[in-house]
Amino acid sequence: MPTKKKTTRKAKATPRKATGRRSEARSAALRASEAPKGAADRLRQTWTSTLAALTAAESDLEKQVKVVLHRNKISTKDASAMFKDLKALVGRERKKALADLETRLGAIQTRAVKQRKVVGAAVDDALQSALARFNLPTRTEVRELTRKVDDLSRKIDRFKR
Repeated sequence: MPTKKKTTRKAKATPRKATGRRSEARSAALRASEAPKGAADRLRQTWTSTLAALTAAESDLEKQVKVVLHRNKISTKDASAMFKDLKALVGRERKKALADLETRLGAIQTRAVKQRKVVGAAVDDALQSALARFNLPTRTEVRELTRKVDDLSRKIDRFKR
């Protein structure tokens, strides 16, 4: 019994439309090949890509909202009222969160001030003990001795007269 040769089909070279992640990768590679030369070019390119991404996101959101409105049979007036209510709710929550943040920040600031005083006192104590070990006078001791010397000098000057 003769054996048949298995034939393989050659893949047709049909151009495919770039979609999804591959197209993003290609556009990223294209952007990388057009590397900006200076900071102004980088900033301009970043701004342009940001605007493009924002515009695309806005159009996608608009399409999704239209689909949801159509699916749930909600009129544009009702949707507008819902968005207005949502905006008010978000505004109130934002104010609450901001007040809470300010309260917590104030507590942290007062705690930092207290801790700074505690750390300062600890450093002063450590410095005082180190100076005492080396038998060196501190500023306050030098000031006190200077004051005493000045007092004695005045007394001596009084006796000379």
